Amino acid sequence: MSNNAKSAKLFIFAAPSGAGKSSIIKKIISKDKDNIQLSVSVTTRPPRDGEIHTKDYFFVDEKEFSELKEKNAFIEFADVHGHQYGTLRNFVNEKLKSGISIILDIDVQGYTQIKDSLQDTTSIFIIPPSLEELKIRLIARGLDSEEVIEKRMINAKKELNHAFSFDYVVLNDNFSKALDDISNIIFIDNFEYSNDKNLNILEDLLD
Repeated sequence: MSNNAKSAKLFIFAAPSGAGKSSIIKKIISKDKDNIQLSVSVTTRPPRDGEIHTKDYFFVDEKEFSELKEKNAFIEFADVHGHQYGTLRNFVNEKLKSGISIILDIDVQGYTQIKDSLQDTTSIFIIPPSLEELKIRLIARGLDSEEVIEKRMINAKKELNHAFSFDYVVLNDNFSKALDDISNIIFIDNFEYSNDKNLNILEDLLD
């Protein structure tokens, strides 16, 4: 994808935990590392094994996070599963000005804060085929306790309710197909993608 300051875009990704969002984002970025990057969020969450400060997240304590909020340093912020997350305004603006498209991997709380205030954005919500499959994926990845998984499942339904306000709703039932769909949305100008079938699945998830 040839990119410049005028064509740089902001892509907003959201999904319930376990829907495959992080894996898809990594694959998308690997297709065009020079022209599209993941925004590095600030968080009060402790680092997981292998995570690197300034590369995966900017890890800060509650006091530092509050100071950044007071300085209006975030374009969005949210409390997710008991930890604070925020997107730095300067980080995003500098990347876009340099011609690099940015992916925001954010919670639906953050999306509601910025969807009407930022220009030239494309929002993508990834849904699982079922809530049962979502729980199986959360258990299989082995990152969370049973209590945390239950909390994530409760939050999942709340998050899915917000999917209707996104530009695209993509089903991750088959990883390769979901990746192809999202790649086309991002890399092909004016790509025509119908949400109709996936919106029906979304409604079934919420029944």
